[in-house]
Amino acid sequence: MTLRTRLVLAAAMAAALAALAVAAFAYNATDQELRDNIDQSLEDRAAQLVRLREARRPGAPDRIPPPALGAAGGYAQLVDENGDVDVSIGVGGPLPVTDAARAVASGERDDFFSNVDVDGTALRVLTIAWTEGNALQVARPLSEVDDVLSGLVWLLLAAAVVGVIVAGVLALLAARATLRPVHRLTETVEDVTATGDLSRRVDPHLSGDDELARLASSFNAMLAALDDSVTAQRRLVADASHELRTPITSLRTNIEVLAREGELDAADRERLREDIDGQLVELSALVGGVIDLARGEEPAQHVETVRLDEVVAEAVEQAEFHWPDVRFETDLDATVVTGEADRIGLAVTNLLDNAGKWSPDGAAVEVVVRGTEVSVRDHGPGVDPVDMPFVFDRFWRSPAARGLPGSGLGLAIVRQVAEAHGGSASVEAAAGGGARFRVRFIAAHGRAAGARGRDSRGKIHG
Repeated sequence: MTLRTRLVLAAAMAAALAALAVAAFAYNATDQELRDNIDQSLEDRAAQLVRLREARRPGAPDRIPPPALGAAGGYAQLVDENGDVDVSIGVGGPLPVTDAARAVASGERDDFFSNVDVDGTALRVLTIAWTEGNALQVARPLSEVDDVLSGLVWLLLAAAVVGVIVAGVLALLAARATLRPVHRLTETVEDVTATGDLSRRVDPHLSGDDELARLASSFNAMLAALDDSVTAQRRLVADASHELRTPITSLRTNIEVLAREGELDAADRERLREDIDGQLVELSALVGGVIDLARGEEPAQHVETVRLDEVVAEAVEQAEFHWPDVRFETDLDATVVTGEADRIGLAVTNLLDNAGKWSPDGAAVEVVVRGTEVSVRDHGPGVDPVDMPFVFDRFWRSPAARGLPGSGLGLAIVRQVAEAHGGSASVEAAAGGGARFRVRFIAAHGRAAGARGRDSRGKIHG
């Protein structure tokens, strides 16, 4: 069953329930009103007879002659306290006399209404005190009420059927108009599934703040994010393929030459082995960088609060081992950020490796944590202003770095990690020479209590 059909059926059922409630209310209200009218007419008839009695000539008998009772219309009779009927006017014989009627005649009970049946005719009866020892009973048939209610039932039934049909038609029209964007959304999803075209969008002209507009907007945002992700993956594969082609070709050539061992002397074979070792190291670093980049495209799995200063301190210890001729000086404020400690550590490690690679022997690399920002300043040649826009691009290497080891992915990973954590990465020329790289993250609970830094010799910096 389609959503449109369910909506129409729900609207029809709601209309039917509403019609049933209205019909029940109208029926009960009409029934009560008709019965109240009959009671009022009986009271008026009894009052008319009382006035006739009071208007009689002095000395006239208390009984009302039959013509007067008949003039009142309907059923009427006089009853004494013994239950005997003095005068009775009506169709089908006298009204039944009950103990309650005799009690009214004897003055033991007040006036009252009752329902009786005379020869199959339902009557509404009013019994009132007449004179001492007598009671007056007047009645009207309830068939008047039944006839009106019977016609009302058919009228209400017809109105309910028409109401349900109209509600169903209106619900169908409303469902068609309301679900039209959903239909277009379904068509777009099916088209994207069939063609793989992630550039498709849903209802570019759909506006507003209702649920369907937000659904279309969210779906378009999801398609855009998926398109960007797939495009980035394809670009990564294309770039990696291009970058891997050269070292693999060179490695294959060297292996082929080395295979001709009889044609090479010992020095040439040793040189080829060293070249192959270097190419394997470079290839391994390149593949590792590609894997890190690909992993960075995945959503965060273990987001937690991270002590940024501790992550940086651990990365500095690793850098000191890897670059023993470079002096790392730290000034770390204790700071808590939100993210994945491993990824943040990878970004900081790449920054430190880049600084160590460009630093002369004995030079200092200054590592500072202030708030949620990590800055790494080296004293190398710095970055040419022309190259700064491309420093964080994948596989980009400045002309001066072509002879240095590296894959061109380290700084790209830094930017990727920073942006994945809602931060940013930037580079600027440092005063006095060298370059300063800055990476910003998102604070978790603000800055922790102030800590103190150290340099590679253990010197404390306040």
